[in-house]
Amino acid sequence: MNFPLPLRWLFRAGVVLLASGTGAAVAATDVPDSMQQRVAACASCHGGHGEGLPGDAKVPRLAGKPAGYLLQQLESFQAGQRHHAAMEYVVRQLSPDYLRQIADYFAAQQVPYRRQPVPAVSAAALRRGELLVRHGDPSRGVPSCESCHGGTLTGVEPMVPGLAGLSYAYIDAQLDAWRTHQRLTDGPGCMVVVANRMSGDDVVAVAAWLAGQPPPADMRPLPADAQREPLPGWCVLGKNGVSP
Repeated sequence: MNFPLPLRWLFRAGVVLLASGTGAAVAATDVPDSMQQRVAACASCHGGHGEGLPGDAKVPRLAGKPAGYLLQQLESFQAGQRHHAAMEYVVRQLSPDYLRQIADYFAAQQVPYRRQPVPAVSAAALRRGELLVRHGDPSRGVPSCESCHGGTLTGVEPMVPGLAGLSYAYIDAQLDAWRTHQRLTDGPGCMVVVANRMSGDDVVAVAAWLAGQPPPADMRPLPADAQREPLPGWCVLGKNGVSP
């Protein structure tokens, strides 16, 4: 039987619906309640260890990202602040404790990175991308990526995700989502402000430069005390901390 995609995920996760004679749905309970079973719906797209989906650059890696950040994103999908039909469906009925267990699981995973294709852009665009990543553009009020995401671009505990190792398609799509307010946080949010101070060419330049860099050997997020620069005043706090 050809079930819709979100339903197929739930079947892979071991949630089997049985119709009784009265038409009522009953959940089968003979599936082991292991962590692997709990993250099976996530793993069907993001990989068993959160390594990302081969052949689909827009399905991001979850492995090794700060648990606080992963939890915030799951809550954002659940609250309708971030939009993706399948993700919203999967997390709709999950409890806060369940979401935290998922976030902790993927944060603890460490697996090798797979490089994704990067589109051809001009040398000038790559220079602009590196400038924005390392130094920002003070004339437009754009902080450097490194000032928030860490000097190694692997993120900073407990809330700031890494940019190293992400694909061009994913970075470009997320910056566009911030620019068009398809992705939101509590209050204005850092990235809504930053992305809307960038031009379309800036988005392409940053995405191409970041995606073209080899990931560092140590992909773990930096500790919180590594954040030496204060966040801008307009970088508002969400209910779980910084809204990156």
